[in-house]
Amino acid sequence: MVLAAGGAARFGGGKLLAPLHGRPLIEYAFGVAGRARAAGLIGRVVAVVAPESEAIGRLARQTGADVVVNPAPEQGLSSSLRSGLRSLGEAAAAIVLLADQPLVRLDTLAVLIAAWREGLGTLIRPRYADAGGEPGHPVLADRSLWPLADQLEGEAGFGSIRPIGAAGVAVIDLPGRNPDVDTPADLHRLEGFAP
Repeated sequence: MVLAAGGAARFGGGKLLAPLHGRPLIEYAFGVAGRARAAGLIGRVVAVVAPESEAIGRLARQTGADVVVNPAPEQGLSSSLRSGLRSLGEAAAAIVLLADQPLVRLDTLAVLIAAWREGLGTLIRPRYADAGGEPGHPVLADRSLWPLADQLEGEAGFGSIRPIGAAGVAVIDLPGRNPDVDTPADLHRLEGFAP
């Protein structure tokens, strides 16, 4: 599930369509999700978009993603998470990707899925070596956690109610980093990274 309904206020709007290496920023998240589906790691890709995001919805469909409209994106990430989870049918788990993180790698998704399949936890989070030790994204949430999304508000995700150390939470240490693009300066810094 790619969460792509945010308003990008710190960026000044239009963040997900801003170019990175000549491609819209959002294409990187859709691309890695599509590769995960093609590799058989996941069954389907869902993009959660805002009601006025026709261009993002079009890009999602072009990559084979199903589009879900979050009717209240101003309520934050939590509302997008709920909208996306409701659309997943009988899926046993969901990997939640943030649309403004273009450096997510396919092997990261594979490691999270393998940890879940091995029964290491119901919430699987990566911790990147170059990110100061804080857990990051994407996250894998077992279906048993999905009802907890109704308790979330604003920009909170599952990590706010299942912190590190809580029962069922597994942290997987990975190399590198996976930065957010929040400002034009963040995007500019990523121009130095190979796509």
